[in-house]
Amino acid sequence: MLIGEGPGADEDRTGIPFVGRSGMILDRIFVAAGLPRETLYITNIVKCRPPRNRNPAAEEIQACRPYLNLQIEALSPRLIVAMGRPAAQSLLRTGQPLSALRGRIHALGGTPLVVTYHPAYLLRSPAQKPGAWADWRRIRDLLAHVATGGAPRIDGEDVPL
Repeated sequence: MLIGEGPGADEDRTGIPFVGRSGMILDRIFVAAGLPRETLYITNIVKCRPPRNRNPAAEEIQACRPYLNLQIEALSPRLIVAMGRPAAQSLLRTGQPLSALRGRIHALGGTPLVVTYHPAYLLRSPAQKPGAWADWRRIRDLLAHVATGGAPRIDGEDVPL
């Protein structure tokens, strides 16, 4: 399960998460990592586009959190990937910067959670692409490990839903 921050203009227009330029980057990552898009559930922490495409406000995140929790509970994902700072901080209920959250395996209600860059950030900061690719290799390997019945090593503390 991949969780971003909120729908953009392209997502509003199509009703499909991560389309447009960000979606193209994400699709290339999926192909390179051998992760078919149709095997991944993609959603956002907020369900409607914030005005002027700003980061979601705390009140908006809180209003959508029960629905997101229901999605997580219904899917029982083997792994959650938080894409970008707003998603990671919201899910992990922390104010830590993205740099402190990446590179570790956290847990959300017992489910492993990995933090990576949002694809839109990679469009603005292409120098971060090698770090993102390292995250996605770790995600691919963790998914393979969990799929074979292996238990993930959790570095961060468990956060309840």
